[in-house]
Amino acid sequence: MTPTHPRSALGRLVPQGPEAFAERVWGRGPLLVRAQERSDDTFTDLFGLAAADELLTHRGLRTPFLRMARQGTTLPDSDFTSPGGVGAGIADQVDPDKVRRLFGAGTSIVLQALHRTWPPMTRFAQDLAADLGHPTQVNCYITPADSQGFDAHYDVHDVFVLQVHGTKHWIIHPPVLEHPHRDEPWNDRADSVRTAAQGPPLLEAVLAAGDVLYLPRGFVHSARACGGTSLHLTIGIHPWTGRHVASALLETAGESLRSDPRVRANLPAGVDVTDPDGLRDQVDQLRDALLEAIRGLDAEAIVPALAGQALAAQRAAPLPPLAQLAAADALSPDACVRLRRHLQLHLAPGPSGAVATGRAGTIRLDAAEATVLDQLLDGQLRTVADLPGTPLAAVAALVRHGLVEVLG
Repeated sequence: MTPTHPRSALGRLVPQGPEAFAERVWGRGPLLVRAQERSDDTFTDLFGLAAADELLTHRGLRTPFLRMARQGTTLPDSDFTSPGGVGAGIADQVDPDKVRRLFGAGTSIVLQALHRTWPPMTRFAQDLAADLGHPTQVNCYITPADSQGFDAHYDVHDVFVLQVHGTKHWIIHPPVLEHPHRDEPWNDRADSVRTAAQGPPLLEAVLAAGDVLYLPRGFVHSARACGGTSLHLTIGIHPWTGRHVASALLETAGESLRSDPRVRANLPAGVDVTDPDGLRDQVDQLRDALLEAIRGLDAEAIVPALAGQALAAQRAAPLPPLAQLAAADALSPDACVRLRRHLQLHLAPGPSGAVATGRAGTIRLDAAEATVLDQLLDGQLRTVADLPGTPLAAVAALVRHGLVEVLG
C-alpha cells in the first residue's frame, strides 16, 4: 500500500481547514501560510533535491518534462538535451552534464508535470483535485542562488506554492485583469504587467521550507532565490468557471435545436453573411429559439456537456498493469480490493447489467460484475469474500477492466 498522511491534501496546505479556505480565500486573494502554522511539515515526502537528481539523471526524462530558463528567457531544448545513443532513437533526452553546467551558471530548472512523472506528486495532486473539485497539475522550480528564472507575470490558473528547500523572495502585485481565462495570457498584456510590477506590492515575503503561498489567477508575481539553491513546487489549479457552465448551456441548447425547422432551413438565396442587415431577421428568430431552449434546461441537462471535459482533465489513479493482471489471475476470497481511485465513474443500466463510464473508458458489465461494483462504489477496502454472490470471477473481471484494484 502507498504511504498516507493523516490530513487531507488540502488540509496539509491550509491550517484554517478546507471549509474556511473555501469560504474566505478561494479565488479571492493571496494567502501566506508559514511552516510553523502547519506543524513544520516541509513536504519532503513529496519531492526534494534528491528526487530531482533522480529524475534528471536516471529516468530518461525528455522534453517537455524539462525546461530551463534564465532572466525571463526560456532556453532552446537543444541546450540541455542530447540524443539517447545506441538503441534509443531519441533526440531530446535530458543531458545531466548540460543541465549541471547551465545550473552552475545561474540557469533555473523547471521540471514540468511532476504529477505524471513522480508517484508521490501524482497521488498528492489527484487527492488535492478531489478535495477542491478542480483539476490540478504540478511543476517544480529549482533556482540557483541569487537568480530569477522568470520576469513578473500572472498565471491563468490558481496556484499553491510549496517551498521545499532553501528560501525565495516573492513579490505580489494586484491583478491587471481580474480572473483571466485560459486564452488571456499575461504576455498579451505585458506592458500593463510591467507597469504593475513597478508599483507598491500587495504582498512581499521570503518563503522558507514548509511555507505555502496561495495565489488566485491573475495576481502579478515574481520570485528570486536568496542565499542558496531554492526548490519550490507550484501546484496549478485549473478552475471550472462560469464560462464552462455558459458554454455547456449553449452547447446543450444548440444540440436540442437540431430538429427545429428554423435551424435546419437554408438561409435565403443571395444572402451575404457578412452583412448585418441581411441576417437581422434570422438572428432575431434564432435568438428567440435559443433563449427558449436555454430556459428549458436544468442542471441535469448540461452535465453531459461537462462530463467529457471532467473525464479528460485528470487521469485515474495509476495501477501497475502486470501486477494487477497477475493479482486477478491469483485472486482468492481473502484478497483485499477496492474501487480504483479518481475514476470519476458513472454507472448506467445496460443490456445485461450495467455500463460503466469513467477514466478507464466505457465498459459493459454483466449482472454479477455490476452488483459487485455497486458494493465498491463507496471506495472502502473489502475482502472478496465480503462481496455479494460468488464474486471471484466478477472481481477478477473488474480488476482486468481497470475498475477495481487488488491491494493484498
